[in-house]
Amino acid sequence: MQITTPDIGVDKATVAEILVKVGDQIAVDDSLVLLESDKASVEVPSTSAGVVKSISVAVGDEVSEGAVLIELESDVAASSVAAKAEEKIAEPAPVVATPEVVAPVAATQSTSSAVVDVQVPDIGVEKAVVGEILVKAGDTIEVDQSIVVVESDKATVEVPSTVAGTVESVEIQAGDTVKEGVVLLKVKVAGATAPTVTTPTSVAASAPAVESLQAAVTTAAPVATGAVEITVPDLGVDKAAVAEILVSVGDRVENDQSIIVVESDKATVEVPSTTAGVIKAIHVSAGQSVAQGMPLVTIESESAAPAVQAPVAAPKAQPQTATTPVVSAAKVEAAPVQTTGVDKLTKEQSAENAKVYAGPAVRKLARELGVVLAQVQNSGPHGRLMKEDVFAYVKARLTAPQTAPVAAAAPAVSGLPKLPDFTAFGGVEEKVLTRLQQVSIPQLSLNNFIPQVTQFDLADITELEDWRNDLKGNFKKEGISLTIMAFIIKAVAHLLKEEREFAGHLADDGKSVLLRNEIHMGIAVATPDGLTVPVLRNPDQKTIKQIAVELGILGQKARDKKLSPKDLQGANFTISSLGAIGGTAFTPLVNWPQVAILGISPATMQPVWNGQGFEPKLMLPLSLSYDHRVINGADAARFTNKLTKLLKDIRTLLI
Repeated sequence: MQITTPDIGVDKATVAEILVKVGDQIAVDDSLVLLESDKASVEVPSTSAGVVKSISVAVGDEVSEGAVLIELESDVAASSVAAKAEEKIAEPAPVVATPEVVAPVAATQSTSSAVVDVQVPDIGVEKAVVGEILVKAGDTIEVDQSIVVVESDKATVEVPSTVAGTVESVEIQAGDTVKEGVVLLKVKVAGATAPTVTTPTSVAASAPAVESLQAAVTTAAPVATGAVEITVPDLGVDKAAVAEILVSVGDRVENDQSIIVVESDKATVEVPSTTAGVIKAIHVSAGQSVAQGMPLVTIESESAAPAVQAPVAAPKAQPQTATTPVVSAAKVEAAPVQTTGVDKLTKEQSAENAKVYAGPAVRKLARELGVVLAQVQNSGPHGRLMKEDVFAYVKARLTAPQTAPVAAAAPAVSGLPKLPDFTAFGGVEEKVLTRLQQVSIPQLSLNNFIPQVTQFDLADITELEDWRNDLKGNFKKEGISLTIMAFIIKAVAHLLKEEREFAGHLADDGKSVLLRNEIHMGIAVATPDGLTVPVLRNPDQKTIKQIAVELGILGQKARDKKLSPKDLQGANFTISSLGAIGGTAFTPLVNWPQVAILGISPATMQPVWNGQGFEPKLMLPLSLSYDHRVINGADAARFTNKLTKLLKDIRTLLI
C-alpha cells in the first residue's frame, strides 16, 4: 500500500524530516514524514497500519499532492494482536469495542444527512493554540482536507477533517486555546450511511475502552525502574549539532518531556525523554556534533505501570479523539478551554510569535514572560532564538530608560545613580537647561543602544574651494551665501543613491534593513538654545544654488525659533559641521532611527606628498559614525573614500 502526500494547502512542500525507516512497524495515524512550506510544518500521518517496505523520498525533496512518500506492507498479525487487546480491555464496557467504533465517522440513524462534530485529535500535548482557521461556514470539505492549524510547544499541526460534507459552523476562533476533544467544526454529511449504528449511551460507554486499547497498543510494557540511556533518534541526516540542553543533572523529568535540542541544516528536533525519572548524567555539550544512537543523558527511571492502567479505571467517558467523532444529541458539549494566567500574550502577539524561528522551550518562556519573539534579537545558529536572547531582551526592557513625550520636556531615566552631596566640597549653583536641551535628552539616550563606530578620512578640497570662491561673488549679489556645505550635501546625496544602506533603517525585528525611496537630509544647526536639526528635502534632485538658498532659509528659521514640526521630521541621514569653530575631528552620535551621520571639521592647509615632493593642500576632515549592526567597517571606509574622490573633483557628479 502506498502512502501519498495529502492536500497540504500549497502547491509544493519540502521533506524536512523522515520519521520512520524501512522495517518499522507503524499504526494508523503514526507520523511518517515532516513536510515544510512557507506556510506551515505538517506531519503526514499513516492511513494504514503495517510495516515500512520502502521510502520513496529523501530529506530535501520537493513533493506535491499525490506524490508517493512511503510504501507499506499490510501487517495482518499486528491487526490480530490489536483486536485481541481491544476485546480484552473492552470486556467491562456495556458494548464491545469493534473496529466500527473507531471509524472516522460515527453517524446518527439518519440515512439522508447528519451533522458531525470534528474535534481536536490527540496532538501529544495538553493544550494548543489555534493559529489559523482554513475553512468557513458554507464551505464544502473532503476527508483529510486541512481545516485548522494548531500550534503547541512541540509542533505546528494542520488538523484534517475526518468527514466530507458542508461546514455548518466553526466553533472556535484564531487564538483560542484548545485541547483534545474540543469541537472545531460542525459538518453536515449528506447521505450518511454508517455501517454500525451507535447510540449515545453505547458510544460514551465504549470511549474508555477505545482509549485503553490505544494505550495498550502504544505501550508494549511498563517501564522498569533503573538507569535508562536516552540516545539520539534518527534525524534523517548523518550528523547534527546540540543546539540547547534543556535539563541539568538532578532535574526530574516526565515521559515525553523535551531534554535536548539538536539542529541540522534541514531541521531542528527536540529529543524527548522516553521515561520519567531523575537526570543522573549528561553526555553531551552545546555545540557538539552527534549522530544517531549516541547517548545524550542517563535517567534513573521510575515505574510507569500505574499510569498505563489509569484509562481503564476511569469511570466516566473521556473526550473523543479526531478519529472517533461522535454525533449525539445527548453528547456533552466541550466547554471552551480558558487560557491560564501563564499565557500573557494577546492573540495578535501569539500569531507574531508563530512566525519566528524558535524552539518549544523558548516559545513557552516567551509566553510566560509576555515577550513578543519578533522583537527579540536572535543569536543562535541559522537565526534561531535562544533562551538567553529572551532573558537579555527582558533585562534590557527592565533597565532601559523610559522615553518621555517631547511635550513633557522631561529627561528620561538615564540608569545612572543619584549625584552625591557636594555641600562639603563648596556646594553647587544650579543652571537650568534650555527647553531644547531638555527635550533632546530622551532622543540622545537612545544612542546607548546603538553599537556605534566612527570612520575618519581626509578630503582634498583645494580645487573645490577655488571654484567656490569664483562663484560666491555672483551668489552674494543675489543675496545667497554659498558655503562649502552646499557642495558636501550635493556630493553626499549623490553617494547615498548608490549606498542606500547608509540612508536606511534597521527593522524592528533586527532581520532586515528598510531602504528609503527618497533622501531627506538632516543638517545640524547651532542656535543660542542648543543644537537643532532641520531637514533638507530631496537634495539629490536640487542644484547647488537651490541647496544654498534652502540652507540659508532653514538656518534662519532655526535661529528665529520658527521651525515647524514638519521641518524636523523624516530625515534618513544627517550632516553635522563644526564650521570654523575649531578642532581636528570628532565622533558625532548616530541619530536613531538613522544608521549613519557625517561630521565635518574645519579644513586646514596640510603638506601632501605627490610622489616627488610635498604640495600644500586644503584638507577637510570627515568623521562618519555608523550603526555597526547595519553597516560593516569596510563599507564605511569605501563610503568615505568615494566621498573624498567626489569632493576632490566635483565634476565626477556629472558622469
